[in-house]
Order: sequence, then C-alpha cells, then structure tokens
Amino acid sequence: MLSGCASQQTAQDDRSPEDPWEGFNRGVFAFNEVIDRYALKPAAQGYDAVTPEPVQIGVGNFFSNLGEIRTALNSVLQGKPGNAGVASGRFVINTVVGVGGLLDHATAMGLTVDGEDFGQTLGVWGLDSGPYLVLPLLGPSTVRDTAGLPVDMYTYPLTYVEDDPTRYGLTFLRVVDTRAGFLEQEELIRGDRYSFIRDSYLQRRRYEVSDGETGDDPFASDDFDFSDDDFDDVDLDDAYAD
Repeated sequence: MLSGCASQQTAQDDRSPEDPWEGFNRGVFAFNEVIDRYALKPAAQGYDAVTPEPVQIGVGNFFSNLGEIRTALNSVLQGKPGNAGVASGRFVINTVVGVGGLLDHATAMGLTVDGEDFGQTLGVWGLDSGPYLVLPLLGPSTVRDTAGLPVDMYTYPLTYVEDDPTRYGLTFLRVVDTRAGFLEQEELIRGDRYSFIRDSYLQRRRYEVSDGETGDDPFASDDFDFSDDDFDDVDLDDAYAD
C-alpha cells in the first residue's frame, strides 16, 4: 500500500498529468482501502502483536531471499552483470548458510544489491511509464509496471510450489508480513491519502529506474527503514497492504 513516503511534500493541486484516469483510480483505491481496513490491516495487527520480532525478521528475510532470483535476471536484462552477480551470491549464501534464507548473512558480509523487477527493466529499455494506475488488491502501479507483473510473477519461486494450500498459505503470510511492516510508517501520511501514495509511488519508481540519477533517494531516512526487496517482493509490488 505504502510504496514510500515523500518526506517533503509541498502543497500542490491534487490533479496530476501522470494520472489522467484519476476518477477510475480513486474508485479502485477506495475499494482497496475497504479491503485493507476490514481484512488485511487487522490481520497484520494481530500478526504483529503475537509474532516475536526475530521471527518477523526471519520471515521477511525468507521472502526477500526468494526475490534475489528476479533481481539477478532483471539485472542481466538491464546490462548490470555486477548487480546480477551480487544478487546470485546473496541467494546462494543466504539459502545455504542462512537456513533457507531465514538469516541474512550476505548483508552482514557487506553484500548488498539494488532490487530490480521487470517494470524497471522496461523503463531502462526506454519504455515510458504511461499513466498511473491503481490495480484492485495490487495497489499503485503504472501501465508499464502492470505489463511487467506477469514476468515478475513467473520469476518468483513461490509461483512454482505445486501444492495449492502451501502456496496460498505462504502467499498470505508474505502479504500479512509485508503489511505489518507498514503499520507505523503509514501514520506519517499527510493530506489526501490517495495523492500522497500516488506521488510517493511515482517518485520512488523514477528513482529506481534511473538508479538514483534523478537525485538522492527521497525515502532514505531513519524514519523509513524500507529495503528495495520490501517493494519488489510483494505481489498482492505487489500486495496492497506492493
């Protein structure tokens, strides 16, 4: 739900040239808010209340580790062999030494990576982002990022778990864990909630596609401890809570 927070939001007209479908988007946004308010957020609050912090960290590490495969593939497609190598190394180290990814030994070893997805790859290839788009359940996106979702889905290992109850259970856990991580940060949203989330998402995506060439990361502060994988690994980019 919250793809970042613009730390210095100036007063501006809510209308945006990047959001020509605002009427439709606000309707979908309202639907998503109802789902979040009455289902997802209560589940996340319960999870946060009963799950010890070390367990929550382990769960987050596990799902982030699965996302390294997607990052490695998209890094190759973007012509970033160094980032692809680091992502691959992180996956091997954390899977083997980190008990299936529950422990993040790679970061402790100084191996950090820029998360990549196929929407970013399309941007690097020169495809314009297109209009802003709010997807049912999936939340903030653009036409370009939406086009990249199928590739992101098929490059995420959880998709290939054949046992349906196991796959659904893990997906639900991933969504709830991600939503729980935003419980405190969402309190910092100011003004119109729809506009704030839209502008934050678009600013974040511009930063990611340009690899920071547009300036400093607007969300890198002590108040917002988000890793790139937090955004890359949620499919419901991807959870509306990505």
